Amino acid sequence: MTMHLPDLPADIHGSLPEQAIATATRHIADILALAIEHGPSHKALIVADTGCGLTLALSAAYRRCLPDAQYVDFDQVSPDEIHAIFDVMAASDLVVLVQTTSFRLDAYRVRVELFKRGLKVIEHLHLSRLTQTEALIYIDSLAYDPAYYRGVGRALKHKIDRAQSAVVESGEGARLVFASPLESAKLNIGDYTGMTNVGGQFPIGEVFTEAQDLEAVSGRVRIFVFGDTSFLVNQPARPITLIVEKGRVSGVVDSTPEFDQVLTNIRAVEGEVWLRELGFGLNRAFSAQRTVCDIGTYERMCGIHLSLGAKHGVYTKPQLKRKDCRFHVDVFAVTEAVLLDDEVVYRDGAWIT
Repeated sequence: MTMHLPDLPADIHGSLPEQAIATATRHIADILALAIEHGPSHKALIVADTGCGLTLALSAAYRRCLPDAQYVDFDQVSPDEIHAIFDVMAASDLVVLVQTTSFRLDAYRVRVELFKRGLKVIEHLHLSRLTQTEALIYIDSLAYDPAYYRGVGRALKHKIDRAQSAVVESGEGARLVFASPLESAKLNIGDYTGMTNVGGQFPIGEVFTEAQDLEAVSGRVRIFVFGDTSFLVNQPARPITLIVEKGRVSGVVDSTPEFDQVLTNIRAVEGEVWLRELGFGLNRAFSAQRTVCDIGTYERMCGIHLSLGAKHGVYTKPQLKRKDCRFHVDVFAVTEAVLLDDEVVYRDGAWIT
């Protein structure tokens, strides 16, 4: 049984121009060298499908950067064969997953199993959700500037971990106040020093936390994008204002039927709508003007995102039992300014550190 498939077809670039593939290749080379620190002493495996143009384009870019890597078409190989390939890989070898939707083996996502084996992982998923224009934005979002991500990311963590309060100002007098110290911030900046797992879902660029005391969060926040029931970006004609009292959404102004459905779904299961994550997005390829429809990708947008629903697996809270926490819906704040204590750390579309 051979694990190598034939070379990809000549039209691998699909609907994306050669310039886009060349740009992706440059960005991926930086990710491999600077973030993942993959070297010639370790094997590389590319597992991809051929379901959309962006999947094909990224596969081509990875093959240019990793000419000695083994390539496997996920749709043409059985789960047993894929497990057999993983079995011969050693810790710190690299697996790249390029997915039109999301790969699964057995009951678990592939990335979870690979991390358990000590493998490095780069994962791209739900690529079919993106239009061609969005695919080009996605490629831009893969640019890895270690000085920016590590410098700004670490500076924000330093300030977050010491702050006794935070404020998000989103215009028209809306202020969301976190009158509580924040949880120790987590980094997604392409620096895996001291971490158990190396890699994860790309694109990257985020620092996130939440209030230590969820009930100390109150005020108003205007959101311009939310994740709908299909996990897609929904951008209403005008921002929706959330009224937050004691860490819960108590009212909504200028809502839409789609957003009302999100709230209804959460309340039907959890009884109330908690506000949990306070996310500091760093990826400058995404903005209010440059969007992509996949909410998991857009989460890295440069600005503030929050989560609605009781689920946030990174932090535990005594009043919330993990088994009862079902929803984590990302919403994106109109971000005019962010303050940690009395220090402005975001204004005019950029982080100030």
